[in-house]
Amino acid sequence: MQPPVSDSLVIIPTYNEKENIEKIIRKVFSLPYQFEILIIDDGSPDGTAQIVKALQGEFPMLHIEERKGKLGLGTAYIHGFKWALERNYEYIFEMDADFSHNPDDLVRLREACVNGADLAIGSRYVKGVNVVNWPMGRVLMSYFASMYVRIITGIKIQDATAGFKCYRRRVLETIPMEKIKFVGYAFQIEMKFTAIKYGFNVVEVPIIFTDRTEGTSKMSTRIFREAFLGVIQMKVNSWFRNYNR
Repeated sequence: MQPPVSDSLVIIPTYNEKENIEKIIRKVFSLPYQFEILIIDDGSPDGTAQIVKALQGEFPMLHIEERKGKLGLGTAYIHGFKWALERNYEYIFEMDADFSHNPDDLVRLREACVNGADLAIGSRYVKGVNVVNWPMGRVLMSYFASMYVRIITGIKIQDATAGFKCYRRRVLETIPMEKIKFVGYAFQIEMKFTAIKYGFNVVEVPIIFTDRTEGTSKMSTRIFREAFLGVIQMKVNSWFRNYNR
C-alpha cells in the first residue's frame, strides 16, 4: 500500500458520468493545493471507469475503486472513508462529479478544517439561497427539507442535505460506519447529525451551487421519501444511543 502524497483526499462517487469525469479530475489537479482523488464507480455502463483508468498514467494521485452494480451514494462514501482511513489522510472530502460543487471551494473547506472545524460543510443556505439553474420547485424542496431536519432533530445546520464536505480524520474514525443506515439523500443528513451528537465542531462555509449541465441527475422521489421518513427514525434511534467518545 503506497503512503499518501497529500494529506487531503477528494472522494467522488460516479455512475454514468462520462461527460464530466475527465473535466472534474483535471480541474481538481489544477488547484493551488495538492489534492488526491478517489473515484468510487458503481459499474457505470457508459465507460466512466475506463476514462478514469486511462488518466491514471497522467495523474499518479488519481485512484479508483470499482464496485459491481449501483449500490447507493451512502455505501460509496463509506467505502471511500474506509479506504482513506487505511491510508492515513487527514482531510477527507465528499464531492459530486458534475460541477454542481465548484472544485475551487475545496481549498476553502480544507482551510475551515485547518482552522478548527472538524466537519466543514459547503452550504447553499447559510447566506441566503445560493443555487443556480435549479427549477424553483427543486430549490423549495431542498430549502424546506433542511428546515424540516432542523425542526425534527434540533440541529442548527442551515443546509442539512448538503453533499459537499470536508471531514477531519478523527470524525470518521469516531463514527461507527456500521450504524449509518441510509444510502441516499438521508445519508448526508445522518452523517451531519451523528457528527454533531458526538460533539464535533461543525461549520458551514458559504458556496454557490450550480446544477449540472451534462449527464443525468440521480435524484428520485424514492430517495427523497427515504430522507423524509428517515429523519424521524434517526431522531428516535438517537434517544437510545451512546455518543460518548
